[in-house]
Amino acid sequence: MAQHQQISLPAKLINGGIAGMVGVTCVFPIDLAKTRLQNQRSGQQVYKNMLDCLIKTVKSEGYFGMYRGAAVNLTLVTPEKAIKLAANDFFRHQLSKDGGRLTVLKEMLSGCGAGMCQVIITTPMEMLKIQLQDAGRLAAQQRLIPSMAPALKLGAVLSRSYNTNPAPHVVRVSAMQITRELLQTKGVPGLYRGLGATLMRDMPFSMVYFPLFAHLHQLGRHSPEDPAVPFYWSFVSGCLAGSIAAVTVSPCDVVKTRLQSLKKGANEETYNGVVDCIRKILRKEGPGAFLKGASCRALVIAPLFGIAQVVYCVGVGEFLLGYTPQSICSS
Repeated sequence: MAQHQQISLPAKLINGGIAGMVGVTCVFPIDLAKTRLQNQRSGQQVYKNMLDCLIKTVKSEGYFGMYRGAAVNLTLVTPEKAIKLAANDFFRHQLSKDGGRLTVLKEMLSGCGAGMCQVIITTPMEMLKIQLQDAGRLAAQQRLIPSMAPALKLGAVLSRSYNTNPAPHVVRVSAMQITRELLQTKGVPGLYRGLGATLMRDMPFSMVYFPLFAHLHQLGRHSPEDPAVPFYWSFVSGCLAGSIAAVTVSPCDVVKTRLQSLKKGANEETYNGVVDCIRKILRKEGPGAFLKGASCRALVIAPLFGIAQVVYCVGVGEFLLGYTPQSICSS
């Protein structure tokens, strides 16, 4: 039962690490396409759709160009996924201590708490990843319109991510260089730019995702007396819940991506916060801009959370540490 559940942080770290690394490796190219599609403005489109973005990326940057920024994700996804899944598990455990069944409201509160906890890692991870992912779009934009000059400068390192020659040669910039530049110019708060928008995305996402997953997952039980669920059903439940939650909060993800993009192309807007960003997008691009990259995000999140829930529910970490696998799946 959930009230007797033992939460093992080392096991959750292992589960989160395995799930995150496998998931990120599988879907990162789609995530890169999502970031580039969200950041391009109306009238300055470099890419028509996800497939066009990936084809152009391979042609101009090579196969590994699709994995720009992946090292950041692979490094930080372990604690991020561990915090998200374990925090939800912890809050569900605390809210079910009275022995009663968790209501949908309590499940949403658990998800909200998990979303709040994860932004400690998510915000700087997304901040660095977006700079690395978007550099190729900016360089491609300059190749189409050579006269374009960057509208925003942020120190030498970020301005070296591309130059303004007619046929620019993109200088590779590492996450460590960007981190060092941000810390020198902005301090620690620089890594947490867009924190409000990240909370605005991750809290509602978790409030939708975790209750929906729990209810979908219960449908896979053979009987009320037997809480075991086939691993493939965990995967399907994670995919369905993840894709629905991802599309639901896609407008928030667009705002977050725009706010965290430090480097802008020519004539691209800069924003002074969440409200200013929403107002300018509505005025200049219309409501449809808030759904840019929504299909890509659904394709990223669905397998990512499907894999995460399989690893988490099967209890790989608990098995490796010699524990009895216990998780949300048996609650």
